[in-house]
Amino acid sequence: MKRFKTALLVLTLLTSANTFAKDKFSVCWSIYVGWMPWDYGDSSGIVKKWADKYDIEIDVVQINDYIESINQYTAGEFDACTMTNMDALTIPSASFVDSTALVVGDFSNGNDGVVLKNKTSLKDIKGQQVNLVELSVSHYLLARGLESVGLRERDVKVVNTADADMVAAYTTDDVTSVVTWNPLLSEIEAMPKTTKVFDSSKIPGEIIDLLVVNSKTLKANPKLGKALVGAWYEIMSTMKGNDKVLTELAVASGTDLAGYNAQLATTKMFYTPAAAVEFTNSKQLPKTMEYVAKFSFDHGLLGDGAPDAGFIGIETPAGIVGDKNNIQLRFDPSFMQMAADGKL
Repeated sequence: MKRFKTALLVLTLLTSANTFAKDKFSVCWSIYVGWMPWDYGDSSGIVKKWADKYDIEIDVVQINDYIESINQYTAGEFDACTMTNMDALTIPSASFVDSTALVVGDFSNGNDGVVLKNKTSLKDIKGQQVNLVELSVSHYLLARGLESVGLRERDVKVVNTADADMVAAYTTDDVTSVVTWNPLLSEIEAMPKTTKVFDSSKIPGEIIDLLVVNSKTLKANPKLGKALVGAWYEIMSTMKGNDKVLTELAVASGTDLAGYNAQLATTKMFYTPAAAVEFTNSKQLPKTMEYVAKFSFDHGLLGDGAPDAGFIGIETPAGIVGDKNNIQLRFDPSFMQMAADGKL
């Protein structure tokens, strides 16, 4: 009887592991300067090359609505998705979808901004309606900006607006302030009587752009992690300083080479795996995530049952933030380290 139970336990564990083992995967991304390389990686065949190396298939899919892409990932429709550190915490992780930051691609260094119409100072935002993707990093940026000039969120009225509708909304008379990211930010900045009054360069390293993978899927399929990371850094080495590739990325994102280069100038890209690993291993990362967790808790983004900002555990190389018994977000540099060591 004991032997039977042992065999049953082993079978159950194997079945559980095999539930996530597969050879076909899907990745979704949305338009943003730091995520456009996935489009090139797909169209150029680089992603397929690395998938073939590990005898798997990877389908790369563009989703026009950023938050919707994360929602679809959280629902299990995709194995991996591009998103920021805050959105990774507040959407999949807060929904108990254990997720791993596989690629730490860049951080916003001016790519996200607060814009005012007919005003030139952030303090002028007081009393205004502010259109943004509510409870996203735009909301986080607004809160950090308001804090810098002695204001609070209660001093403005936040209006939830999809990123796909942001530019059109700003052209109307009723909309006087928006918070958004590039390429939308650049398009809006170019409009008459418009001033960018605060941006992410004031909080460097806090808005981090990631490729996030379902942790259970990654654990059961390390070949997926190797293929995606290998493809990413080949894309990085191919695009850096290559005007032909950069022009393709620019056109695909709705701008030209000059416009795309302007967006890159406000993005701290980690072109090498060594640079990404160094950032991920830093002692600053857990401090940043503590701040993000506090903002998220204060806005009810960690779920109705969250008793405090530390409800969800966040694992980083420099230490765990929050509940070590409820880790739902992991910054794992091991695959990027393989790339740095030439072991993929």
